[in-house]
Amino acid sequence: MKKTLLSALLLSSFSSAMASEHGKLLFEDDFNRNESQEFKEEIGNGWASNSEGRAGGNKQVDLRDGTMHIYMHATADHAVSVTHPMGFKDGAVEVRFMLENEKDMLGLNFADLTFKEVHAGHLFKVEISRNKASITDLKTGVMANEIYARRKAGNSTPEDQEILKTKRKYNPIDLKTGKWYSLLVTVKGNVATASIDGKEVVSFSSEGIAHDKKETLRLSVPREVVVDDLKIYSSDK
Repeated sequence: MKKTLLSALLLSSFSSAMASEHGKLLFEDDFNRNESQEFKEEIGNGWASNSEGRAGGNKQVDLRDGTMHIYMHATADHAVSVTHPMGFKDGAVEVRFMLENEKDMLGLNFADLTFKEVHAGHLFKVEISRNKASITDLKTGVMANEIYARRKAGNSTPEDQEILKTKRKYNPIDLKTGKWYSLLVTVKGNVATASIDGKEVVSFSSEGIAHDKKETLRLSVPREVVVDDLKIYSSDK
């Protein structure tokens, strides 16, 4: 048996095992494709970004060496948001990532753009930096319409501040720059859990996490990050 065929069979067996563990595999991307030019984004495979509206159309996503490099352009007025349809209530997202600089961060933002009771469909987010892992309930916290409107107007109340204290959990971690890590985020009911290289780093239970339709995944990047081998699973019955 040729080595390439053996590798393909092993990869297929591994993918099947992972699918049975985390649920049905909805989507995967190894970013192993080329762009036709280097001046405009050509992410492909169903991905989109906010570069047109937030960075004047300047390129912020680059497919390079079989990976996806995301970087905030100097003219951008918002973190880079790279989006893909998702579609589950309970499920998981798995991705390899690398932080190249000390202040880099990767955010996985789960959204439902049809849900109008929160700003821009935000439900909850998982953020990984070099020294911190956090999970934040946005739906019943900072992105809830009334709380968001008061914060934007500079009129946050003491009650708002007390509520927001209960909507986020974080733990210290110690990651190295220039090193690849594997991140797994699982969602079950009102609990989201993030694990890095198979070790749980943070888990949080909150009302907003239980939203019944996570329809969009946003990779949120306020500086730079490199990602690869992204998979989305559904464990819905």
